[in-house]
Amino acid sequence: MCDTFVALSAQTARGATLFAKNSDRERNEAQVLEIHPRRRRSDSGRMRLTYLSIPEVEETHAVLISRPFWMWGAEMGANEHGVVIGNEALHARTGAQRRRALTGMDLLRLALERAATAAEAVEVIIRLLEQYGQGGDCGHLNRFYYNNGFIIADTGQAYVLETAGRWWAVQQVRATRSLSNAYSITTDHDRISPALMAHARAEGWLDGDGRLDVARALLDETRDAASFGRGRCARGQALLDQGAPRLDPAAMMAILRDHGDAADWSPANTTGRTICMHAAEGARRSQSVGSMVSEIRQGRTVHWLTGTSAPCLSVFKPVILGVPLPAQGPPPTDAYDTESLWWRHERLHRAMLADHAAGHALIAAERDALEADFRVRIDRAGDYDLATAIAACWRDAEAAEARWASAHVPPTRSCNRPGYGRSWARLNQVAGVPRT
Repeated sequence: MCDTFVALSAQTARGATLFAKNSDRERNEAQVLEIHPRRRRSDSGRMRLTYLSIPEVEETHAVLISRPFWMWGAEMGANEHGVVIGNEALHARTGAQRRRALTGMDLLRLALERAATAAEAVEVIIRLLEQYGQGGDCGHLNRFYYNNGFIIADTGQAYVLETAGRWWAVQQVRATRSLSNAYSITTDHDRISPALMAHARAEGWLDGDGRLDVARALLDETRDAASFGRGRCARGQALLDQGAPRLDPAAMMAILRDHGDAADWSPANTTGRTICMHAAEGARRSQSVGSMVSEIRQGRTVHWLTGTSAPCLSVFKPVILGVPLPAQGPPPTDAYDTESLWWRHERLHRAMLADHAAGHALIAAERDALEADFRVRIDRAGDYDLATAIAACWRDAEAAEARWASAHVPPTRSCNRPGYGRSWARLNQVAGVPRT
């Protein structure tokens, strides 16, 4: 489960394209932040992805990615040309292929490595999708098969690309757009797969004017009732509309931290699923394990990433392609590791779940002030001292989290129901997280 957002320049305070995504995956499924430089074609001429090997191109673009630790592909990322992409699991009535093929995450990373514009990235994904298909298990501890949707953007344009098997539909974004785990393109597509149109015609899916409502034809209503995809998409779009035309990185971060309007909300007590997603017992296995906001503009594009789970309890930190990524310790896996940034934060996050409201109150004001200060620092930094400024922001964020961990006093009794606590205790034990 994920949520992705984009706002074009006319809708933003500084005339930049804004992009944001929460990557929601299983709670021990750590994400790795990486910058990969340009890569030349190898002697073999082939590259290994998550499940397949395919031919290489002559040279790739430099990319920043956030990927599940066990995959080649990425959940979200950017390249040196200012192209950004986030993917979404989509559930179609026609089902998802179980046979191994390209994953949605593979397609995302391949598009970043091979495309210099958002329009080119759309074409890369379509071409690879039609050639190799999509499929295979994309779950961590639980099997998970799905199709994929994408928001793809650059400094001037953005697109929604929704797929089912080798079928696809494209809609160009005109102002702002949200995408969650549900088909959302109706009859307003700009382009559509000829194979999908042929199938729709044969099945009688077209309306009286010969148009195809993609979402109506493909959406699996049962799966959507469980994922609350349409509800989250509508909530995100409403928040974008409220902020436009003065959206800025802080507004996008606030959207990624949204828990809805319920006065009694808590991670254990939530109706449906919220944009800032928290795992629980039963079917709600996913949580927001990594978050990204990008301000894409000519001159300097700045990406803001948590590198940690639960954006409501995390700090967004700056990353710029061409500047070294600050050290985060060893790449995280699904095993607890105090040397890893992702797992150090996870110890704090999981301790605060016993009383989320109190934990959030402890950190929220300083978190927001830190991020505001980071944005000022990066704006003021010249090219010659960007690396120093970025490294200082990451150090200050780590120091703040260390203070919060020291100041946090777990409640003597959890505010949550027993089943919620047991679900976390079981997964903590699997990962080797020490008891608090």
